[in-house]
Amino acid sequence: MAAPQPRLRRPSVTRQVEQAVEPAVRLSKFVRRFGDNIVIDGLDLSIAPGEFVALLGASGSGKTTLLRTLAGLDSPGDQDVTTPDARAVVFQDARLLPWKKVWRNVALGLSGGDVRPRAEAALKEVGLGHRLDAWPGTLSGGEAQRTALARALVREPGLLLLDEPFAALDALTRLKMHDLVLTLWREHAPAVLLVTHDVDEAIALADRVLVLDKGRIAAEERITLERPRTPDARFQAIRRRLLGHLGVESAPAQAEGHLVAFPTGEVVL
Repeated sequence: MAAPQPRLRRPSVTRQVEQAVEPAVRLSKFVRRFGDNIVIDGLDLSIAPGEFVALLGASGSGKTTLLRTLAGLDSPGDQDVTTPDARAVVFQDARLLPWKKVWRNVALGLSGGDVRPRAEAALKEVGLGHRLDAWPGTLSGGEAQRTALARALVREPGLLLLDEPFAALDALTRLKMHDLVLTLWREHAPAVLLVTHDVDEAIALADRVLVLDKGRIAAEERITLERPRTPDARFQAIRRRLLGHLGVESAPAQAEGHLVAFPTGEVVL
């Protein structure tokens, strides 16, 4: 009898056959329960290599549970889950070790004789070449998140997981981080899953936006707008549809006095 195959499978090197590209991420009929509480219920999900996907959903819809499974922080058990070997996560909290200098935070877990040069190169990519020997406590919120991005990308992940990494930043810093993430995504080409509560952020960044509700994909929007994206009529139409899927009544794009920043550099009051 053949030995059973392990359930947490990794995509193999692309075969030279005339078939669709093997997905970087695939879940089939995935279920996650905690006692009698079913958090994810029969979820099917596929993310192509290099695809940028945003995941929206109300609190408790299963977004973070899904991200933890894809990151390898929670075991999928014997379920059908495929991910790349190389994965990295950036959380809302940068999670830097305060007793290690910035470059050493980026180098955590790396081995070999070129650890510092690799960490330095990653920090220069995110605009922090001048902060290599700084202590984490001296960084601004934006600098801390850029350090977390450098730490993720220095590992050249096939899957980059972003768990609301911009939620604690002010609007203008978020704008700069959006631009940086898109630049790094184009350069390194990982598959990306961004978990966010921000509909505008999802539309501005992603190729595809998914809405998770009661543990299942309730809606999907493919975003074909050219980048950089402006808050034009097409943007607003997508926004209204997504808000509808989230159970929010259609409303003007911005309430009076509310600041919304877009990756184009446009700031709308």
